[in-house]
Amino acid sequence: MIEPTESKPLRVILADDHEIVRAGIRRLLSIDRRLKIIDEADNGLDLIDTVEYHKPDIVISDIMMPKMNGIEALKKIRDLKLDCYVIMLTAYEDSFHLENALEAGADGYLSKDINASELIDSILDVLKGERVFSKSVVRLIKKKGANTSELDATPVVITKREQEILDLVAKGKTSQYIAEKLFISVRTVESHRYNLMQKLDVNNVAELIRYSILKRTSE
Repeated sequence: MIEPTESKPLRVILADDHEIVRAGIRRLLSIDRRLKIIDEADNGLDLIDTVEYHKPDIVISDIMMPKMNGIEALKKIRDLKLDCYVIMLTAYEDSFHLENALEAGADGYLSKDINASELIDSILDVLKGERVFSKSVVRLIKKKGANTSELDATPVVITKREQEILDLVAKGKTSQYIAEKLFISVRTVESHRYNLMQKLDVNNVAELIRYSILKRTSE
């Protein structure tokens, strides 16, 4: 786990097509000297190039940007196996964009109406292996879960191993990471994940994550 300090701050890249938004984020993050913005991008293509060049610790990205949107840029960053955390910071609070971001491998999904302390806390929580959401996004997830009555259905029996994998998937961990963490093969991880999706009647990773959040907040 990365532990940023004032002498060795977390290296951050910002991506947003509005300079005034980037300026606001710079101001918010400047209050914590453990965080250092090393570069910025105003479109998805430049974001990919900037991440390849700097290899930052974390990226904070908008979704709607010219040339390539933030979710498509995130997919490319993951395809290139660039080792950094990515948090989406957006005005879009809807299931469509949320689920697409999670499927692409986002480590967090935050609304632009959060304050400085919430943003900084979210960044530090991501470093601990958590997947972060702003309060309004959690409400969206819970509302959709309530509409589909996922937790009111017949209880599903999940094995201890499946629960371990579900927790790690919810934290944004890849199959390779989970395999190494649990000392099992990638194929075994994929098999457990498939079984979980069948048991929970979900279709993708985003829905697995939503189920995990609903379960955690209902306990």
